Amino acid sequence: MPSNISIVQGTNRKPVSSRALSAHFSARHDVDGALYIGYPIIGSAEGRFPIDAIWVSPSKGLVVFDLVEGSDPAGFSDRQDDSANKLESRLKTHKELMHRRDLVIPIHTVTFAPGVTSPERFAEDDYVLANRDTLTDALNDFDWPAATTTDYSATLSALQNISTIRKTRTKRNLEKADSRGAKLKQLEDSIATLDNLQGKAVIETVRGVQRIRGLAGSGKTIVLALKAAYLHAQHPDWRIAVTFNTRSLKGQFRRLITTFSIEQTGEEPDWDQIRILNAWGAPGGGEREGIYHQFCRAIDAPYFDFGAAKRSFPRGNEFGAAVTRALSHQSTYPALYDAILVDEAQDFPPSFLRLCYEILGEDKRLVYAYDELQNLSTTSVAPPEEIFGTKPDGTPRVVFTEPEPGEPRSDIILEKCYRNSRPVLVTAHALGFGVYRNAPKGKTTGLVQMFENPQLWTEVGYDVIDGELRDGSEVTLKRSSEASPQFLEQHSPIEDLIQFKVFDDEARQADWVVRQIQKNLSADELRHDDIVVINPDPVTTRAKVGPIRRALLDLGINSHVAGIDTDPDVFFQTDVQSVTFTGIYRAKGNEAGMVYIINAQDCHSAAFNLASIRNRLFTAITRSKAWVRVLGVGSDMKRLEDEFKVLLSRQFELTFRYPSHAERQQLGVVHRDMTAAERKRLKSRQKDLASLVQDLDAGIVHLEDLDDDLLQKLSDLLKRKS
Repeated sequence: MPSNISIVQGTNRKPVSSRALSAHFSARHDVDGALYIGYPIIGSAEGRFPIDAIWVSPSKGLVVFDLVEGSDPAGFSDRQDDSANKLESRLKTHKELMHRRDLVIPIHTVTFAPGVTSPERFAEDDYVLANRDTLTDALNDFDWPAATTTDYSATLSALQNISTIRKTRTKRNLEKADSRGAKLKQLEDSIATLDNLQGKAVIETVRGVQRIRGLAGSGKTIVLALKAAYLHAQHPDWRIAVTFNTRSLKGQFRRLITTFSIEQTGEEPDWDQIRILNAWGAPGGGEREGIYHQFCRAIDAPYFDFGAAKRSFPRGNEFGAAVTRALSHQSTYPALYDAILVDEAQDFPPSFLRLCYEILGEDKRLVYAYDELQNLSTTSVAPPEEIFGTKPDGTPRVVFTEPEPGEPRSDIILEKCYRNSRPVLVTAHALGFGVYRNAPKGKTTGLVQMFENPQLWTEVGYDVIDGELRDGSEVTLKRSSEASPQFLEQHSPIEDLIQFKVFDDEARQADWVVRQIQKNLSADELRHDDIVVINPDPVTTRAKVGPIRRALLDLGINSHVAGIDTDPDVFFQTDVQSVTFTGIYRAKGNEAGMVYIINAQDCHSAAFNLASIRNRLFTAITRSKAWVRVLGVGSDMKRLEDEFKVLLSRQFELTFRYPSHAERQQLGVVHRDMTAAERKRLKSRQKDLASLVQDLDAGIVHLEDLDDDLLQKLSDLLKRKS
């Protein structure tokens, strides 16, 4: 029979007594609530004050544990007073926990010393000291007779104390209760506190590697930032690195880590000990520093910047090859960090995660997070057995196993999506996979891509409502209400949450966008940083957004192109009011209330690289935390709109035949990425083949004129294809 208590295993400097306390609660079936080990950390006049452990119970109240590692509990009464006073002082800042001048929840204190054989020898009046044998009786003496469900929930929320984490960067000035600005504020307030699973992911700490995965918008970046701040608060002497792929995330990480540190400890982070670094890096130090460059310097290995890597290694794997070359420079590596946290792991080659693992101390505290379906055609990130290699005996260095009761998890899945409403998220998946795309001539499916593991759908919050998730089977999928909270879509009708619009030309598209943005700012009470305009093609972005930006400027509305008019690490401008325009790659990792996607017709069909092009559309749509407008020009945009209309008619359910392994391989070949040189070569060969077929048909060339071996090879290839 499982325990009724949720145990969140964080980190502290008392591992033996912490494990004993966790084991005690795991074995009991008569207790409820939540036990936090190594949390919270309280800011005080004397500096940060970590609580060893705390139990929040709807029947007992708050029980604060002073943990003792050895057999000497000396000073335990003073420590209990100190813990209770500091916790009470913090909780009294939350009005919802107060009745006049008193806390509505009682605070009890216990010193738990599993190494003390006779607690009675150290007994002091009004102070509880217990070991393994007496802890149950001690806890049974506590009571919270006036408890309500609301009081219990409010206490849990107050202990998280992260009310400003997800909220907007600056205060909103609202006059209308039903404006878009008011709706956006309500959304932000509703998700300002982490849910239970996210809170556990922040605090739970393992020795070794930990993986955090989920859909875009499930809170991975926030969880990772808060986890970095938590580890820094608990272990200020640790050297901690946070790294990522999208450069514009650097400012977001710095803001989140600073906010959490100040709210939890009352102190700014020590930026000498916790570093926010680019993955690649370059000479020059400071903001240019990166993990790979640091590693090359530390072992005196040749360093490749992007230009050198592009000249030296295969296209598409420049960074992976450069890292692999550095790892091969020697077989032993220095310990540069005590913990490394990696965001956007789906965008990194496995060799980079391996490098991060190698430069950690013996505990190998590596946490990596990724979007499970960001790269739609695959599982995004290889399994740990493949990434981190094997030991001398051939066994994997890293394996994720199911934890024992009360133990922290190495593999965490965040199922809920808090950024995108159900209609927005399912639209992104339908278009990204091409679920309702008409099959091209001679093809049996319109699917553009599909990932290998069918069960990923259920892991990230889809329910099977008809058919089966297996190769060759028809299946119908629907987002579960648990994974897509209703409040994300209840603020606006579906026809306002997501709109597709087809224009005759780009001038009409630009005019419509300008008028809408003007209305957003003047009537809808949206701010400039609530709006993002995305052009899916990164190559054409600067030119394509020019007419829209000029028209906005004529109206007195400032705008900027992220990474071009700003520092590469900046996405939103906070010092001036300015609407953000961006290509797709800088948009990754960021979000906005209103997202305009222009020139979406480019994402409908393409002779080459269609999977990547559809991924751009998927990524662009999932930047929206409220409303999205998918805009484009001409017949291809009309066909894209038709796909959405089918989805709308099916009430946002996905129905398709799951392709077989062979079909998935074929999709991967047909829609694969190709360089310009590869495309040019293919076109040339197709032209040559077309000319040959035409000459054969006209009798200008005869089969007898051709080489017999070449004809046989061609015949064999055609038979294999059929």
